[in-house]
Amino acid sequence: MAELVVITGMSGAGRSTASNALEDLGFFVVDNLPVALITEAVEWDGGRHERLAFVVDTRGGLSFEALESALDELDATLLFLDAEDDVLVARFKESRRPHPVDRPTLVESIAAERVALDGLRERAHLVLDTGTRTVHDLRAAVQAAFGNRSGPQALRVQVVSFGFKHGLPAEADMVLDVRFLPNPHWEPGLRHLTGVDEPVRAYVLEREDTAAFLDGTRELLGFLLPRYAAEGKAYFTLAIGCTGGHHRSVAIAEEVGRWLGDRGVPATISHRDIAR
Repeated sequence: MAELVVITGMSGAGRSTASNALEDLGFFVVDNLPVALITEAVEWDGGRHERLAFVVDTRGGLSFEALESALDELDATLLFLDAEDDVLVARFKESRRPHPVDRPTLVESIAAERVALDGLRERAHLVLDTGTRTVHDLRAAVQAAFGNRSGPQALRVQVVSFGFKHGLPAEADMVLDVRFLPNPHWEPGLRHLTGVDEPVRAYVLEREDTAAFLDGTRELLGFLLPRYAAEGKAYFTLAIGCTGGHHRSVAIAEEVGRWLGDRGVPATISHRDIAR
């Protein structure tokens, strides 16, 4: 059987970028395929391609029962791309392209599409929030998720640092709050640095509370991740937050990501708000 990926999500959230990234990884990508034809397309391919991807969206209408049936029948990974409504509005205004869902206003079109796609978002194996990602960041995230794969896949972990004042990451499966740690922001020599800089890293990691927190986090992840993998979960996003997403969460995310890598767990680290 070919490796199958279905890309869907909100219009304007980056489906074209994601499909191009998959093509670069060797996927044969079919865009805007009617959902009722996915199973037939897989049978038609007949194994000619080892990696297949289908882009499905509301250009074909707002009904997705056929896609949900196909997902039940096929061993496919469902990738869902999302962004906040205000981000989507800004992108459509910039591109000046019409929204595929025909409603009196752009806001109403986005709202109708979100309702129609809600069930698919709930069952997606991987949700990527593209609102704060550049095109290059999104491409890197897709390639990290689907690149260099051969044989049975281990659970892939994404560790994301963020600032609570900018909102929770939409793709988070678990959120850890490190605002209990002293904030380097109030240290004049550290305020303009970030958690990837050694002075901030040392300030955060050399505390007893940090060591205890990391020990507990490692124990929790050591318990949970094998069980998620055994249950069939392919992706797990751990979000670690502090106030602004510059110092504490960044240092802790780097440390957790490094620990996962040392254990052989496929993990990527990203810092959503570090540049804000």
